[in-house]
Amino acid sequence: MNYFHLEAKVVSRGAGRSVIAAAAYASCSRLYNDYDGLTHDYTRKQGCLYSEVFLPQYAPENWKDRQVLWEAVESVEKTKDSRLARELVVALPAELSLDDWKNMLERFIREQGTDLGMCADVNIHDPYPPGHNPHSHILFTMRPLDEYGKWQAKTQKEYLCKRGEEECGFTADEFKVAKTQGWEKQYMYQFGEKKGYLTPSEAEKIEGCIRTSKTPKSTRYGRQNPLTELWNSEEQIFAWRKSWEMIINEEQERHGIVDRVDCRSHAARGLTEQPTVHEGYHARKLESMGIVSDRCELNRQIRADNKLLRELKASVKKLMDTAKNTIPSLAKAMESLRAKMIIFCYQLGYICKGKSSISKYVDAADPILERYAELKQEIREKSSEQKSLRSEKKGTSIFNVKKQMELSQRIAELTEDLEELCSERTMLLNQLDCADDKEVKKVKTSVSTMKDTLKNLEAKEVQFSAELDAAQKEFASLQEQVADFDPIDLYNARQAIRSEMEQDAVHKLQERYTDEYRYITMVDGRREVSLMLDEYAEEQRIQQLKQEQQRKFQQERRQNHPLKKQKDRER
Repeated sequence: MNYFHLEAKVVSRGAGRSVIAAAAYASCSRLYNDYDGLTHDYTRKQGCLYSEVFLPQYAPENWKDRQVLWEAVESVEKTKDSRLARELVVALPAELSLDDWKNMLERFIREQGTDLGMCADVNIHDPYPPGHNPHSHILFTMRPLDEYGKWQAKTQKEYLCKRGEEECGFTADEFKVAKTQGWEKQYMYQFGEKKGYLTPSEAEKIEGCIRTSKTPKSTRYGRQNPLTELWNSEEQIFAWRKSWEMIINEEQERHGIVDRVDCRSHAARGLTEQPTVHEGYHARKLESMGIVSDRCELNRQIRADNKLLRELKASVKKLMDTAKNTIPSLAKAMESLRAKMIIFCYQLGYICKGKSSISKYVDAADPILERYAELKQEIREKSSEQKSLRSEKKGTSIFNVKKQMELSQRIAELTEDLEELCSERTMLLNQLDCADDKEVKKVKTSVSTMKDTLKNLEAKEVQFSAELDAAQKEFASLQEQVADFDPIDLYNARQAIRSEMEQDAVHKLQERYTDEYRYITMVDGRREVSLMLDEYAEEQRIQQLKQEQQRKFQQERRQNHPLKKQKDRER
C-alpha cells in the first residue's frame, strides 16, 4: 500500500442526506426510514465483505441491529438541518487479509469511538476485482451516550448571570449552585424610554422599572458538549488521520512489509509534486468503455509532470553531490541546471498559451450563455403572459369593444417582442455555433470543464514558477563557487556540452508533450533563460578577456623579438 486515504464527511439533513440511506448503502442492505417513510434497498450492491455495529458497554443491546440504532438517531434529532452522523471512509492495505483489516478497524473504533461513548457502524468493501480498492465505511453517531445509555445533549442553554460587576455563563444545573453564591439572571427591563438587561436586584433600585420579557439573557449558541465540540474541530480530523496512520504502519511492520504511509499533505511533507485528483467510479467506467475521462486524463498529465519533475530533481541532486572542484564537473552542473530552467520556462510558456486560449474562449462564451439564459426566461414569461391574455380575450364578451381592443394591442406587442427575442436567440445560437438547447448545454458543460482546467493550469504555473526560482538560486550558488576558476576555461567547457544538454531537454519535452510539442515555445524558453542568466553580458565579458589575453601575448612577443636579434649579433 503506497498511499493513505481518510475522508471525513457529515451526514446532515440540511444537505438532503439520511443516515438510514447511508447505513443501507454501506452495509449493502435494505433499511426503512420512519422519518420520511422511504425504504432504501442496496441488496443488489456487491462487494461488502464485513458488516458490524460496535456499541459502548452501556448502550442498549438491541442497537446491535443497525435498523434500531439509526432509527434511534433519527428520532432524537428534531430539526430539519440536524447533523445525524459522522462518516469516515478509509483505505485498507491491499497486502493484508480480511482478518487483519477487522483487527485494525476494531482497534480504531475502540480508541476513537466506543471508549468515548460513540456508537459505530463499520463495513468493509472490496469491489471487483478483489484487492483493487479495499476500503471501509465507518458511521459514527454525533451524540455520545451517558453512563445510563441515554443520548447526551449537543448543546445546553447558557445563561449570562451577574454578581456585582462580574458576568459569567452558567447552565441550568450550574445555576442552582451559582444562585447560592449570589449570581442572578438578567432580564429585559424598560425604564422610561430606555430598555436594557438588569438583574432583579438592580431593577428594584430603579423607580418605574418594568420587566418586559420572561426570557433570561443567554449566549447565542449555548454551550456545546465538549466531546461534540471536539468532534467538529479540525484537530479531531487530524487526530483520526494520525491514529489510522499509526495503526496501518504498526500492522505492516508486524507482517514484515517495508512500505509505510504518511497522513500529512504534500505541503506539510515539503513535497513539491502536485497531488492527483479523485477519479471516482464514473470516470473509471468511461475509461473502461474506451472513452477518455477528463479526470483520468488530468491525473495522467499530473503523473507525467511529477515523473519529469522527479527525474530532473534526481539528476540535478546527483550532479550536485558528485560535483568536485573541477572545471568539467562544475560546467556540467551549471549546464544541467540551465537545461532544467529551459524545461521549466517551456512548461510555463505552454501553460501561459493554454490559459490565454481557454480564457479567451470562456470570456467570449460566458456573457453569451448568460444572455441566452436571460432570453429563455424572458421568452418563457412573455409566452406565458401572451397565452394568459389570449385566454382572457377569448372569455371577454365581443360587446366589450374597449377591453377587446386593449387585449388585442397588448397581444400584438407581446408577439412583436417575442419575435425580437427569438431573433436575438437565433443570433446567439449562431455565435455559439449551436442548433438547439441540447447543444447549448454541451457548451455550458465545456465552459465549466475549461474553468476547472484553468484552475489546474494556475496551480501548475505556481508550482513550476517555484521550481524555476529554486533552480535560479542553485545556479547563483554555483556561480559563487566558480568565482576562483579561470572564466575563459569554464566558458569553453560549458559551450562544449551546451548543445548536448539542450538536446536532452528537447528530448524530455518531446516525450512529455508528444504531438503537442512546439519548437517556437522551446525557442522562447531558451531566450527567457538567456535573459535570466544575462548570458549576453557574460559572452561580452569573455570576449573582452580573450582580447586582453591576445594583446598581452602580442606585447610579450614584440618585447622578446629585439632581444633575440641582439643575442644573435653578439653570438
